[in-house]
Amino acid sequence: MTDIRFDTYYRYETLTGFLREWAEHYPNLCRLGSLGQSFEGREIWVVTLTNFETGPDQDKPAYWVDANIHATEVAPSAAALYLIHKLLNEYGRDEKLTYVLDSRAFYVVPRLNPDGAELALADRPRFLRSSTRPYPRTDELDGLHQEDMDGDGRILQMRLKDPHGAWKPHPDEPSLLIRREPDDLPGGDYYRLLPEGRIRNYDGVTIQMAPPLAGLDLNRNFPVNWLPSEQGAGPFPTSEPEVRAAVQFVTDHPNITGGLTFHTFSGVHLRPLSIAPDDSLPSQDLRTYQAIGRKGEALTGYPAASVYHEFKYDPKDYIKGTFDDWLYEHLGLYAWTTEIWSPQRQAGLEVKKYIEWFREHPVEEDLKLFHWAREILGQDGYVEWRPFEHPQLGPVELGGWNVMITWRNPPPHLLEKEIAPLADFVIFNCLISPKLEIHTLTTEKQGDIFTIRLVLHNTGWLPTNVSQKALEMKAVRELEVDISLPEGARLLSGEMKAKVGQLAGRDDKGAVAFWAGDATRERAKVEWVVQAPQGGQATITAVHQRAGTVRVVVDLEK
Repeated sequence: MTDIRFDTYYRYETLTGFLREWAEHYPNLCRLGSLGQSFEGREIWVVTLTNFETGPDQDKPAYWVDANIHATEVAPSAAALYLIHKLLNEYGRDEKLTYVLDSRAFYVVPRLNPDGAELALADRPRFLRSSTRPYPRTDELDGLHQEDMDGDGRILQMRLKDPHGAWKPHPDEPSLLIRREPDDLPGGDYYRLLPEGRIRNYDGVTIQMAPPLAGLDLNRNFPVNWLPSEQGAGPFPTSEPEVRAAVQFVTDHPNITGGLTFHTFSGVHLRPLSIAPDDSLPSQDLRTYQAIGRKGEALTGYPAASVYHEFKYDPKDYIKGTFDDWLYEHLGLYAWTTEIWSPQRQAGLEVKKYIEWFREHPVEEDLKLFHWAREILGQDGYVEWRPFEHPQLGPVELGGWNVMITWRNPPPHLLEKEIAPLADFVIFNCLISPKLEIHTLTTEKQGDIFTIRLVLHNTGWLPTNVSQKALEMKAVRELEVDISLPEGARLLSGEMKAKVGQLAGRDDKGAVAFWAGDATRERAKVEWVVQAPQGGQATITAVHQRAGTVRVVVDLEK
């Protein structure tokens, strides 16, 4: 097998090769499938991970993980690959990993948007938000389009001397550009700062930023709180093949008990709601979300935060059409968006206002970031300005932040350290899922009449319904128990198909042992009286779409 390294970012062909090798090398633990095809026709790979010798994946509680829905956010793909690699390589050696693959399943999509990522990782890259599909127009508008002008494989910044520019050199580090003060006098050593790129139909005077030809944001295309006014939302919910494929797979797999989508950047685990404050969640759901978040911070160092309260792009607006909101609001599944990597935290800064920081922060923090980048990447992090003859603007300088490996993603040599703990958070989220098991099974015989008593219980931390929101949305069915009788037998008492409601978990237990009684709400008892003159075997099947399937055969011999 080819050894995978976690100090590089892989293009589609290489990533596909790793997935195929894993499926071939670990056939009892790993199977490779496809959600469907991307806009450009690439397969959107999904890896199913479970011990197939203990049962099929759809008979077990499962956890969804996806990555790289946004084109330049390639560290998430590495995080998904690391998770797969860890599960496969530590199965049989680590007790928890062995248990989770024996009893549960994972569905991992390492690159939900393969087209956009392929452009971001190209030898001469192009940076898009998401899909490569032209939207909402099919023709480019005038203005500046980002482009690797000098062919060095990076898209940096361009600075132009301008006495009216908004940026000036830092007094201690002239290479670092900082914002002009409101009372700075005109005519100083000022610059205009632009993304590296080419201007379509430049008139020699005005420079405007052209809207991207590929203007979609796939994480605004999910069928929850969707509005056409949201930038990049698309013409209708699930209009894009990548999103439609993910939604179809999740709805076709009701055994999915939760999900996590990897993004960059900010170093935070984000949770719904995006549209409303925390007090609009069912009280128990909020407490459960907060408990999971505390564990996430303990495992990864990333704090947990509410999107509505702590991650708004506009304080008077909310984010619409996102995957984690859809999973929770429509399906009642606890979903997370993990934003990998925080350059500010790496530089020793404490950032609490994740979005507001980009609007306002002290200049001293820019200097700390500059020194951090130079220390860990030398001239590759914050690139020294160098002259360049631009075909339209004439003499400019190229340089500044190498955003792709400082802000948008970790530098390759820091990648593995950053993503390794995230796998533990995913595994934790899978382990807390509800799990249906047999508590006791007894059979009493009097002649050819048999009394069968089955007690089922939920051994998982979460209840079988997962959340109160799932009950509110009628998104989850009751536990159903069927009995199949042998030829000549008849049921004297009980039901051929019994519906026994939901089984509690342990997520609602307080921290003080004497505070409340410990009723057995995680158990359910079903009884049958069967007459079987000819003997034979009865088959009992207990099914809960989220907690799994249990089958048992009962001998009815005189």
